Amino acid sequence: MSVVEINFDGLVGPSHNYAGLSLGNLAATKSAGSTSYPRAAALQGLEKMQANRALGLTQGFLLPLPRPNGKFLSAIGADKTTDRALIAAAWSASSMWTANAATVSPAADTADSKCHLTPANLVTMPHRGQEWQDTAAQLRIAFGNGDHFAMHDAVPASFGDEGAANHMRFCTGHGEPGVEAFVYGKTGGKFPARQHEQASRAVARLHGLSEERTIFIEQNPEAIAAGAFHNDVVAVANERVLFTHSEAFADQHGAYDAIRAKFPELEVVEVSACAVSLGEAIKTYLFNSQLLTLPDGGMELISPLEAKTEAVHRWAKDAIGGNQPIRAIRFVDVRQSMANGGGPACLRLRVVADPATVDPRFLLDDATAETIGNVVSEYWPETINTDQVGDEALAKRVIAARHKLLEALGLSELS
Repeated sequence: MSVVEINFDGLVGPSHNYAGLSLGNLAATKSAGSTSYPRAAALQGLEKMQANRALGLTQGFLLPLPRPNGKFLSAIGADKTTDRALIAAAWSASSMWTANAATVSPAADTADSKCHLTPANLVTMPHRGQEWQDTAAQLRIAFGNGDHFAMHDAVPASFGDEGAANHMRFCTGHGEPGVEAFVYGKTGGKFPARQHEQASRAVARLHGLSEERTIFIEQNPEAIAAGAFHNDVVAVANERVLFTHSEAFADQHGAYDAIRAKFPELEVVEVSACAVSLGEAIKTYLFNSQLLTLPDGGMELISPLEAKTEAVHRWAKDAIGGNQPIRAIRFVDVRQSMANGGGPACLRLRVVADPATVDPRFLLDDATAETIGNVVSEYWPETINTDQVGDEALAKRVIAARHKLLEALGLSELS
């Protein structure tokens, strides 16, 4: 069995729009009311996936959820008097950010030696809280091999859970036993703390993680107040490396000490506030990059074009390359996702598994990429203005576009 890290990117759905629904997500609120480009957004994401495959990496994908969500609209008794924000919530394409789809613990970490997945309940925001059942249905197909995977329902809605965006794993190699770190926030600040400590602890118990290899870390309240609504906006981990802003955690050095106590091999790549301010880190999504291990063992950072700033360049000049843990940085165009507050790391869910145990319909190859590209180019709307959200004709077009993709990929059971 060949165990590797597979990144499952979310394909941007045909209803992608800028309704500004996400309190605390500064990019999303800034873009509210702007014209979106669903076709370009999906093709940008597909290009990123293909670029990662070109590096020799295994690449998967997850598909857009049903939108507009008729079940949600029925549940709230939607009619002509319904708040426009709730109508927009039913149209949201936010499931494209699969870092929030679930929390994943590889088989090497769990008591039963299966890879465990728990869908995130996402209860803080109405446009996201409606996702998990449909997400779970898709995950149960993609990871339906019960000999290798264990699926859970979301944790109770009393405890907000936002998935892998607040989860880090440290290991000497993806297939080796790891130490899993769960980052949570505390309420009471300017913006809601979306990840509850008890949600994180529940997921750890459900996944059968040992106390000796599990860590719980508080996110810096100032980072949340500055717009770091998820931990992966200010920190990302890969194998032995923690790439982090110096103001990511409530007790920065205490967090390092807690990780090192259970994972002595830790290498910290810290970007100080003097080099890149917290505000610039959040604006550029430098830390919402994919930190990937390449087939030759080196690590590469896949960052959004927005992070190509003078301050980041000055920092990277001395901190990346040579004998440094991160050998290179590559910039990708995901502007449509970034405008709604999601960088390269938001767009992917990491699953450590043997690709042969995954439903092959969710793994990308050249033929599948061509099929997706053709369907998107023909059926995804070129533009959506926010005043079109709720339009019946556009709704029919969006629904038909998704059905065309499911049919082309042989996944009509998700219709």
